[in-house]
Amino acid sequence: MKYHTLLFDVDDTLLDFQQTETEALHQLFAEQGIELTPEIRTSYKALNHHLWREFEKGQMTRDEVTGNRFGLLFQQFGKTVDSQAMDQRYRHYLNQGHHWIPGSHELLEAVSSEAELYIVTNGVSQTQHQRLTDARMIHYFREIFVSEAIGAQKPMKAFFDHVFANIPELDKERTVIIGDSLTSDIKGGNEAGIDTIWFNKNKLPEIPEIQPTYRIDSLEELYPLLEISPH
Repeated sequence: MKYHTLLFDVDDTLLDFQQTETEALHQLFAEQGIELTPEIRTSYKALNHHLWREFEKGQMTRDEVTGNRFGLLFQQFGKTVDSQAMDQRYRHYLNQGHHWIPGSHELLEAVSSEAELYIVTNGVSQTQHQRLTDARMIHYFREIFVSEAIGAQKPMKAFFDHVFANIPELDKERTVIIGDSLTSDIKGGNEAGIDTIWFNKNKLPEIPEIQPTYRIDSLEELYPLLEISPH
């Protein structure tokens, strides 16, 4: 097998965050007695994406992102809500979502006996551990690296320094990160000196200054890149 150490992102790489997010928002808004209109849904996705990009750049903390997003969202519509309380309920529903990306179970079955697998995620520790456990996925991984626990996030050097320091006998030449985000997974991996695989299942636009080692649109395309056969 080409690589000995595989670093996997979670959301929209192994678990379908888009579906989980949609379900959690519908449950949250139904509980609040507020109609989740297409306009609100679109505004939330744009705002949430922007806030997490600010987090990646170190311009906001995770708590600032999660604690303020619903307040900022409803400000756009002239309403005031308890943003932190609403986010706690949202994450309660989010924790329950653990839909596998098509092909992820077969992939983990095939590679787990051939390589060492690790999770690298910018998510919330409790949420990611619960989702991976409930999905019966967590046993494939030797360790779960979460930005909240590390105190630094992808793509920061400090995040990858921590990961590398906690993987025994790491060989960067035989290490690869697999993820859906150019700005966190691919940029971080590039700057850390390891190969990168951009999983672009959502057909996101390219960013010219961030170039992955490989691009894939489905997890099935990983097998030849990793030089392994499906089980």
